Amino acid sequence: MAYRETAGTVPDGGCARAVSKLSASACRWREDGGGEAAGARSLAFIAELGIPVRLRQESDDFTQPITGLAICDGGVVIDPKVEIWPGDLLHEAGHIAVVEGERRPTLGALEPDQDEEYMAIAWSYAAAKICDVGLRELFHAEGYKGSYEFARTCYATGQFVGADGLAAHGMTMLDLSRALATGVPSYPNMIRWLR
Repeated sequence: MAYRETAGTVPDGGCARAVSKLSASACRWREDGGGEAAGARSLAFIAELGIPVRLRQESDDFTQPITGLAICDGGVVIDPKVEIWPGDLLHEAGHIAVVEGERRPTLGALEPDQDEEYMAIAWSYAAAKICDVGLRELFHAEGYKGSYEFARTCYATGQFVGADGLAAHGMTMLDLSRALATGVPSYPNMIRWLR
Protein backbone atom coordinates (compact mmCIF):
# COMPACT_ATOMS: atom_id res chain seq x y z
CA MET A 1 0.00 0.00 0.00
CA ALA A 2 1.05 3.61 -0.49
CA TYR A 3 1.44 4.37 3.23
CA ARG A 4 4.56 2.17 3.54
CA GLU A 5 6.97 5.00 2.74
CA THR A 6 5.31 7.59 4.97
CA ALA A 7 4.26 5.33 7.80
CA GLY A 8 7.62 5.07 9.53
CA THR A 9 9.47 1.90 10.28
CA VAL A 10 7.94 -1.36 11.39
CA PRO A 11 10.12 -3.14 13.96
CA ASP A 12 11.51 -6.59 13.27
CA GLY A 13 10.74 -9.48 15.57
CA GLY A 14 7.82 -9.92 17.95
CA CYS A 15 5.07 -7.68 16.65
CA ALA A 16 6.15 -7.68 13.02
CA ARG A 17 5.16 -11.34 12.79
CA ALA A 18 2.94 -12.44 9.95
CA VAL A 19 -0.65 -11.51 10.67
CA SER A 20 -3.46 -12.95 8.62
CA LYS A 21 -5.56 -10.18 7.19
CA LEU A 22 -9.13 -10.05 8.36
CA SER A 23 -11.48 -9.20 5.54
CA ALA A 24 -13.39 -5.98 6.06
CA SER A 25 -16.47 -7.70 4.63
CA ALA A 26 -16.50 -10.01 7.68
CA CYS A 27 -17.26 -7.00 9.89
CA ARG A 28 -20.04 -4.44 10.16
CA TRP A 29 -18.93 -0.81 9.69
CA ARG A 30 -20.58 2.50 10.46
CA GLU A 31 -21.33 4.16 7.13
CA ASP A 32 -21.05 7.58 8.77
CA GLY A 33 -17.56 6.51 9.89
CA GLY A 34 -16.34 5.79 6.38
CA GLY A 35 -17.96 2.40 5.93
CA GLU A 36 -16.32 -0.76 4.70
CA ALA A 37 -13.79 1.07 2.53
CA ALA A 38 -12.35 2.92 5.56
CA GLY A 39 -12.52 -0.31 7.55
CA ALA A 40 -10.54 -2.14 4.86
CA ARG A 41 -7.86 0.57 4.76
CA SER A 42 -7.60 0.55 8.55
CA LEU A 43 -7.41 -3.24 8.79
CA ALA A 44 -4.71 -3.39 6.11
CA PHE A 45 -2.66 -0.71 7.86
CA ILE A 46 -2.92 -2.39 11.26
CA ALA A 47 -2.00 -5.78 9.77
CA GLU A 48 1.03 -4.23 8.06
CA LEU A 49 2.25 -3.08 11.49
CA GLY A 50 1.87 -6.60 12.86
CA ILE A 51 -0.93 -5.83 15.31
CA PRO A 52 -3.30 -8.83 15.33
CA VAL A 53 -6.97 -8.24 14.57
CA ARG A 54 -9.52 -11.04 14.73
CA LEU A 55 -13.22 -11.69 15.10
CA ARG A 56 -14.79 -12.20 18.51
CA GLN A 57 -15.07 -15.71 19.92
CA GLU A 58 -17.54 -16.77 22.60
CA SER A 59 -14.78 -16.90 25.24
CA ASP A 60 -13.62 -13.29 24.66
CA ASP A 61 -14.10 -10.73 27.43
CA PHE A 62 -15.94 -7.69 26.07
CA THR A 63 -16.01 -5.48 29.14
CA GLN A 64 -14.17 -2.60 27.49
CA PRO A 65 -15.77 0.78 26.88
CA ILE A 66 -15.92 0.79 23.06
CA THR A 67 -18.92 -1.11 21.77
CA GLY A 68 -17.99 -3.96 19.43
CA LEU A 69 -14.23 -3.81 20.11
CA ALA A 70 -11.91 -5.24 22.74
CA ILE A 71 -8.25 -5.87 23.31
CA CYS A 72 -7.37 -9.50 24.06
CA ASP A 73 -3.90 -11.08 24.13
CA GLY A 74 -2.27 -8.10 22.48
CA GLY A 75 -4.69 -7.88 19.58
CA VAL A 76 -7.87 -6.08 18.64
CA VAL A 77 -11.01 -8.20 18.68
CA ILE A 78 -14.02 -7.16 16.60
CA ASP A 79 -17.56 -8.31 17.28
CA PRO A 80 -18.89 -9.03 13.76
CA LYS A 81 -22.48 -8.45 14.94
CA VAL A 82 -21.87 -4.82 15.92
CA GLU A 83 -21.39 -1.86 13.59
CA ILE A 84 -18.06 -0.27 14.48
CA TRP A 85 -16.32 2.96 13.60
CA PRO A 86 -13.05 2.51 11.67
CA GLY A 87 -11.68 5.34 13.82
CA ASP A 88 -12.43 3.34 16.96
CA LEU A 89 -10.54 0.39 15.47
CA LEU A 90 -7.54 2.68 14.95
CA HIS A 91 -7.85 3.97 18.51
CA GLU A 92 -7.83 0.46 19.98
CA ALA A 93 -4.83 -0.47 17.81
CA GLY A 94 -3.20 2.68 19.17
CA HIS A 95 -3.52 1.36 22.70
CA ILE A 96 -1.56 -1.72 21.65
CA ALA A 97 1.01 0.27 19.71
CA VAL A 98 1.92 2.70 22.51
CA VAL A 99 2.71 0.17 25.23
CA GLU A 100 6.14 -1.34 25.78
CA GLY A 101 6.98 -4.24 23.47
CA GLU A 102 7.21 -6.72 26.34
CA ARG A 103 3.68 -5.80 27.51
CA ARG A 104 2.12 -5.85 24.07
CA PRO A 105 1.56 -9.63 23.52
CA THR A 106 -0.40 -10.06 26.75
CA LEU A 107 -2.32 -6.79 26.71
CA GLY A 108 -5.97 -7.26 27.57
CA ALA A 109 -8.67 -5.20 29.25
CA LEU A 110 -7.14 -1.80 29.90
CA GLU A 111 -6.70 -0.19 33.26
CA PRO A 112 -7.26 3.58 33.15
CA ASP A 113 -3.98 5.33 32.30
CA GLN A 114 -4.35 8.92 31.16
CA ASP A 115 -0.91 9.12 29.49
CA GLU A 116 -1.50 5.96 27.44
CA GLU A 117 -5.01 7.11 26.55
CA TYR A 118 -3.70 10.43 25.22
CA MET A 119 -0.92 8.66 23.32
CA ALA A 120 -3.48 6.27 21.78
CA ILE A 121 -5.53 9.28 20.68
CA ALA A 122 -2.48 10.92 19.11
CA TRP A 123 -1.46 7.62 17.49
CA SER A 124 -4.96 7.09 16.07
CA TYR A 125 -4.96 10.60 14.60
CA ALA A 126 -1.66 9.92 12.80
CA ALA A 127 -3.00 6.55 11.63
CA ALA A 128 -6.26 8.14 10.48
CA LYS A 129 -4.27 10.47 8.24
CA ILE A 130 -2.62 7.43 6.61
CA CYS A 131 -5.91 5.49 6.34
CA ASP A 132 -7.93 8.47 5.04
CA VAL A 133 -10.31 8.50 8.00
CA GLY A 134 -11.54 12.06 8.54
CA LEU A 135 -11.44 14.05 11.74
CA ARG A 136 -15.24 13.82 12.18
CA GLU A 137 -15.11 10.05 11.68
CA LEU A 138 -12.24 9.62 14.14
CA PHE A 139 -13.66 11.93 16.81
CA HIS A 140 -17.31 11.02 16.28
CA ALA A 141 -20.29 12.07 18.41
CA GLU A 142 -20.64 8.65 20.07
CA GLY A 143 -17.04 8.47 21.25
CA TYR A 144 -14.56 9.81 23.75
CA LYS A 145 -17.03 9.81 26.64
CA GLY A 146 -18.73 12.91 25.26
CA SER A 147 -15.46 14.83 24.80
CA TYR A 148 -15.38 14.30 21.04
CA GLU A 149 -15.84 18.03 20.29
CA PHE A 150 -12.91 18.91 22.54
CA ALA A 151 -10.72 16.28 20.86
CA ARG A 152 -11.85 17.35 17.40
CA THR A 153 -11.16 21.02 18.15
CA CYS A 154 -7.73 20.28 19.64
CA TYR A 155 -6.61 18.32 16.61
CA ALA A 156 -8.20 20.68 14.09
CA THR A 157 -6.25 23.58 15.62
CA GLY A 158 -2.92 21.76 15.91
CA GLN A 159 -3.08 21.11 19.65
CA PHE A 160 -2.05 17.48 19.45
CA VAL A 161 -2.86 16.19 22.93
CA GLY A 162 -0.80 13.06 23.59
CA ALA A 163 1.72 13.58 20.79
CA ASP A 164 4.27 14.71 23.37
CA GLY A 165 4.10 11.21 24.87
CA LEU A 166 4.73 9.66 21.46
CA ALA A 167 7.69 12.01 20.98
CA ALA A 168 9.09 11.17 24.43
CA HIS A 169 9.22 7.53 23.35
CA GLY A 170 10.90 8.33 20.03
CA MET A 171 7.83 7.50 17.95
CA THR A 172 7.49 10.95 16.39
CA MET A 173 9.06 14.39 16.47
CA LEU A 174 7.20 17.53 17.54
CA ASP A 175 9.83 20.25 17.23
CA LEU A 176 9.65 21.46 13.62
CA SER A 177 13.11 23.07 13.55
CA ARG A 178 14.69 19.91 14.96
CA ALA A 179 12.73 17.79 12.52
CA LEU A 180 13.92 19.93 9.62
CA ALA A 181 17.51 19.75 10.85
CA THR A 182 17.42 15.96 11.05
CA GLY A 183 15.37 15.43 7.89
CA VAL A 184 12.57 13.67 9.78
CA PRO A 185 9.00 14.86 9.17
CA SER A 186 7.22 16.13 12.27
CA TYR A 187 3.96 14.84 13.76
CA PRO A 188 1.48 13.61 12.54
CA ASN A 189 4.17 11.72 10.60
CA MET A 190 5.65 8.92 12.65
CA ILE A 191 9.25 7.81 12.99
CA ARG A 192 7.98 4.42 14.11
CA TRP A 193 4.50 3.10 14.77
CA LEU A 194 5.25 0.71 17.65
CA ARG A 195 6.87 1.80 20.92
